[in-house]
This record gives sequence, structure tokens and C-alpha cells, in this order.
Amino acid sequence: MFGFVGPNGAGKTTAMRIILGVLSADSGAVRWRDAPVDAGVRRRFGYMPEERGLYPKMRVRPQLTYLAALHGVSAPGEAADRWIERLGIAERADDRVEQLSLGNQQRVQLAAALVHEPELLVLDEPFSGLDPVGVDVLSGVLAEYAATGVPVVFSSHQLELVERLCEAVAIIKDGRLVASGTVEELRGPGRTVVREVVERPSLAELFREAVK
Repeated sequence: MFGFVGPNGAGKTTAMRIILGVLSADSGAVRWRDAPVDAGVRRRFGYMPEERGLYPKMRVRPQLTYLAALHGVSAPGEAADRWIERLGIAERADDRVEQLSLGNQQRVQLAAALVHEPELLVLDEPFSGLDPVGVDVLSGVLAEYAATGVPVVFSSHQLELVERLCEAVAIIKDGRLVASGTVEELRGPGRTVVREVVERPSLAELFREAVK
């Protein structure tokens, strides 16, 4: 699991949109497994935007089944039901998305990103607006998915959550990298960082130093 942190306007969402092809890069390139990323490769990614990307008047189960079918999943209904159950929204599966709480909409959005079993998962502020139970459910699902060998990249302003979940972290400011490395490297003596970052005992202090 890889944490992507920085102040508002640093470029986190822009970078994620470039990875997914929503925006074009002014320079540089996005590569996956040592090859350029094209539309065919992106179809194998899962993406959870910060803004809801769901059909609000469509019911949960039919919507996830439809999205799974769009991805070419052989048994889309089974895939939808599997993630509905795992994310604890089985009782709301027949409700319209607009009838759900913010937290349950967030769970459906994550199910939509996972329903085709992506080989890379990119999430923009997945824990925003969630209560502690929702945070525990989503973080547990993401940790389990990462444990299967699938990279999970997510942005968050909840630095304690980033420290708890992530193996590695990147901190950006004004569109450029100011620190990167494993969590232990960034918060402990002898860590390796990229430019301008004074040694601090925690990621929270490192982040505060980076955004000055």
C-alpha cells in the first residue's frame, strides 16, 4: 500500500487523473510493468475518484453488475454480490445510491473500483467523510486486497491512517516530490528522503515541514 500525501492543490488528484487517462500530462510518462500505459492497460486498473462517479438513481446491485459487465467480468452478478457482502452493504443492495448515507455511497464506490478485480487500485481520498466503523471496513478490505499482491495507491489527509496502513509514502508540494520512502525510512533515523526535508520523528511532522 502506497500513501500519496500533500496539501490541497499539491497535485495529488491531478497525478491520479493522469494515471487513469482522465487528464493528459504536459510532460513525462506513465508506465506500468516497464511499458507505457494505454487504454487497454487502464481497463485493468481500478479507480475511485474523490467525487462520486455513480449513477445516483440506479440501485446498488444492478449498478455494480452493470459495471462488472462493462469490464468483461464473466459472472458480473456474482462479482457484484461478492463485494456487496464484503463491504457490508447487503441490506442496502436494492436501494438507490442517492438514498444511501455518504459512508455507504463510499462503500459502493469502492465496490465499483474492485468489481473487476483490478491489478492496480488507485483511490483519491477514500476515507473522506467516513465514520470510524466505515474507516475500519474500508481499510480492512484494502489491506486484504494489497496482501494478494495488488498495489494500492491512495491519497489521504489522515496521516495517522497513512502511517498505519502504508508500506511506503510520497509527499508532494506544488506538483513536485519533496519526500519518498518507506514509512520507517521517513519517520526514523537514517531514512532516505528526497531533498528539502529535515529529519522529524513522525510523518505528521514531516508533512508539516513539507507544506511550509
